[in-house]
Amino acid sequence: MPGTLYLVATPIGNLADMSFRAIEVLKSVELIACEDTRHSLKLLNHYGIKKKLLSYHEHNENERSEELVKLFESGASIALISDAGTPAINDPGFVIVKKAVEAGINVISIPGSVAFVNAAIVSGLATDSLFFGGFLPSKSGERRRRLLEISGVPATLIFYESPHRLVRSLSDCLEILGDRPAAVARELTKLHEEVIRGTLNSLASHFSDANPKGEFVLVIDRAGEPTAARKDSLSERIAELEAAGMEHKAALKTAAKEFGLSRSEAYRRLQGSGDK
Repeated sequence: MPGTLYLVATPIGNLADMSFRAIEVLKSVELIACEDTRHSLKLLNHYGIKKKLLSYHEHNENERSEELVKLFESGASIALISDAGTPAINDPGFVIVKKAVEAGINVISIPGSVAFVNAAIVSGLATDSLFFGGFLPSKSGERRRRLLEISGVPATLIFYESPHRLVRSLSDCLEILGDRPAAVARELTKLHEEVIRGTLNSLASHFSDANPKGEFVLVIDRAGEPTAARKDSLSERIAELEAAGMEHKAALKTAAKEFGLSRSEAYRRLQGSGDK
């Protein structure tokens, strides 16, 4: 009889958030696959769990998944944990789940902490519909294009962000999405946990004067009435800039930046059948 794959959520900061069921499962399985065995060992030692550990991370997912499927088929039950939070949520896990499902292996989720869910519920913003986008692209042009793509999604937008990119991401969010209500959650469940609420403009100003440290979740209100920049089509915006005295090439470059496009992509859209 084949074994079972358990996806076990672990605390995102406070070790006391580990569930009784998660501890029982980790004690019962034959093997625990970990994103970082050294990191996971601290958690397991805290709860007196002594099991064989196997590294499972983004760089060896395909190879390890093949090994684990063979173990499942031989009858072994295995737990997968990430460094913090729920496996497969912005962490390794999807590959082994997909292969386990294809092989007919039973997959069971042991629920627990998810950083973006915790950030959403303390943000003060609507939680009836959520859009989680993981980490925004690190390069500004790609980030702005991504923000433009999802700007009209009728849901509260949630992203993870690193401290060294937070201010730039907030500035891009402000320019592309408009000055929406938002919240930045920092170090959730940890000693220095805090939630700063306001608008994208006030948050960008706040963190530009600070030295952001820790792990951040950015929560942004859904689209309301479009801003003036978003109401205009690309061609209308270019015409507006030219009317203000800007040369065509400069106007094209500026409008492309505002719409999160490269200049070449903006040019192609203008040459196409109608403005996009």
